[in-house]
Amino acid sequence: MDRLGTRRGLTLSVLWYSIVSMATSLASGFYSFATFRFLLGAGESANWPGAVKAVAEWFPKRERALATAFFDSGSSIGGAVAPFIVLPIYFRWGWRPAFVLPGVLGLVWLFIWRKSYRRPEEHPRLSAEEREMILADSSDGDRSVDRSDPGWFDLLRLPQTWGVIVARAFTDPVWYFIADWFPIYLVAKGISLKSGLIAIWIPFIAADLGNFFGGAASGYLIRRGWSLGAARKALVVFGGIGVTLLIPTILTVNLTALTVLFALATFCYAAFSTIANVLPSDLFASDSVASVSGLSGTGAGLGTIVAFKLIGYLTDANQSLATHSFDSIIIVAGLVPFVGMILVLLLVRNNRATRQGLVRPI
Repeated sequence: MDRLGTRRGLTLSVLWYSIVSMATSLASGFYSFATFRFLLGAGESANWPGAVKAVAEWFPKRERALATAFFDSGSSIGGAVAPFIVLPIYFRWGWRPAFVLPGVLGLVWLFIWRKSYRRPEEHPRLSAEEREMILADSSDGDRSVDRSDPGWFDLLRLPQTWGVIVARAFTDPVWYFIADWFPIYLVAKGISLKSGLIAIWIPFIAADLGNFFGGAASGYLIRRGWSLGAARKALVVFGGIGVTLLIPTILTVNLTALTVLFALATFCYAAFSTIANVLPSDLFASDSVASVSGLSGTGAGLGTIVAFKLIGYLTDANQSLATHSFDSIIIVAGLVPFVGMILVLLLVRNNRATRQGLVRPI
């Protein structure tokens, strides 16, 4: 994405995974289906780095977090809407056409993207005054950062890069645990899925609200005179402490209490997540933003793989504990983002790399 540019990079990415999504309808067994799923993930992986890079190119620092909240919450909205589009097709025509439709929608998006997106420097619909305002506070407008096109290993030598990786690696696995295991957790607590159906939606709604809260609150603090670093870290602390609200759920089997605690925890997680996604654009020049975002996504993916393996093992091992079979997992899930918060505060700060111009001051 950094080498090709945002417009061309996302064009190739969406074209790739749209075609793969449609081609999945040709799968004839487990191995061919798994191959198409792997290729889909390989194409989709560019979405977040591309979106973060677009935000870095177009938005000043006081608006970057809120812009990030919009695209971050879009995935939750899409996940909520998708069943209402895909399931009717599945029930009427089968699973093969159900894979074709998302690919077609991707091609529709691609047409709009190609028509509408340009860098601010070359966008034909911008006036000179608008262009100057955008570039004055964008990533490319900051000349204090060394623009020597650093590689992955150069970036990995910087503590700020590891702070960005930790921010994702210590939070995303917790979200995927909640998103994928919350219904199972309710069943383990003795609550039927039928009676808990509404409750399953609430953490997703809370997460969307948390995205916007994190973005808006950070921008508000900057407008109030807070430094960029202080405004971002305030939301990191809020999120890291807030996710510990998962831990009290081990003490109750009441559906309302469980739902409220999970909703508050996901609200706080999403505020943290928004800052985790915006940090690459705060710290790095535009031609490194997507690379650092991609590295953080890799850390999040690896963390999620390890977490899911451990969750499956521990729940099987603790089945005899009945309603307390998830207790150890919930405690860890509540504490991991808190540890991530501490590490982000230690790693993302002005240091020698800042003075050398390798990263932007925060």
